[in-house]
Amino acid sequence: MATLNSINAQKTFAAGGVAHMLQVAREKFAQYRVYRETLNELNELSSRDLADLGLNRSMLKRVALEAAYGAN
Repeated sequence: MATLNSINAQKTFAAGGVAHMLQVAREKFAQYRVYRETLNELNELSSRDLADLGLNRSMLKRVALEAAYGAN
């Protein structure tokens, strides 16, 4: 007969939760900055420049989201 003995030690909020929460917030904010910068730069382009890239204005948000958060 085999027995399984496992102990799940959960991190307490004070021990690792705050540091992890701050790290996740930094990563999310960095992704958001990439999104905003990409969107702003694309919006500065003329319609002709966008056409040269194969884009139109209705595609800009999707392109910026893919740049920041990856393709879904």
